[in-house]
Amino acid sequence: MIIVDDKVINGIPVLELVDSKLEAEKLPLAFFFHGWNGSKERVLPQGYELAKRGFRVVLPEAKFHGARSMGKTETHLMEFWQIVNSSINEFGGILEHYQSEVGIKDNFVGISGLSMGGITTIGILDKFTEVKAAVCLMGCPEPGKFFDLMVTNIIAKQPIPQEIIDSQAKMVADFDLSLEPEKIASRYIHFWHGTADSTVPHEFTKEFFDKVKNKSYAQNVTLTLSKGKGHKVDQETTIDMADRMFEFYQVNDK
Repeated sequence: MIIVDDKVINGIPVLELVDSKLEAEKLPLAFFFHGWNGSKERVLPQGYELAKRGFRVVLPEAKFHGARSMGKTETHLMEFWQIVNSSINEFGGILEHYQSEVGIKDNFVGISGLSMGGITTIGILDKFTEVKAAVCLMGCPEPGKFFDLMVTNIIAKQPIPQEIIDSQAKMVADFDLSLEPEKIASRYIHFWHGTADSTVPHEFTKEFFDKVKNKSYAQNVTLTLSKGKGHKVDQETTIDMADRMFEFYQVNDK
């Protein structure tokens, strides 16, 4: 049986999932980050699959979402990148809690997420060397380019002060893995994206993968493009994500 525990860690609401038979043991740790306009409860299916494979799983709540909401999420579209940045910065405090208070088997920390959570995943990978593996579902490893696309689309509907654009562009550049791809450092990363995704274009992911795939530091980076699939993570993709995370843990443990 999988136990789901509602917690607040360092002021951040999270759901923790763990197999009841393993609850008292030191386990490898996995995070899964939800998407825009979602919540930690919305990614319980992904959390369950990871927990079934022996991970202690943490599902954090992003700023302005779920238990942290302040009005409709749509009203915070201009703060999308601040939300991503907050999740990246908050990761350190949550991780420290599990390192010091719970313990992490084999020091394995894996991260995954979908859409906005996938972008967060790669941003965390860029900033935290403690992360051993990542699975990015319909996210973007070139956030600077996706930022430019979002700004173009928003400006078509409403003006944005240039100083806001400049400050947010600088913030995004700080966690843009594509600017320093050598930070991959041979870690295990898998990207999944549907080719019919009209929300987060798969071309950014494909472009990044093509740039790094022959580099020695990216020897463990893989990509799956699902032809005709849109901006949605189905059960098949969820199971594949969890299987890959378990495989990454097993390889890391050797």
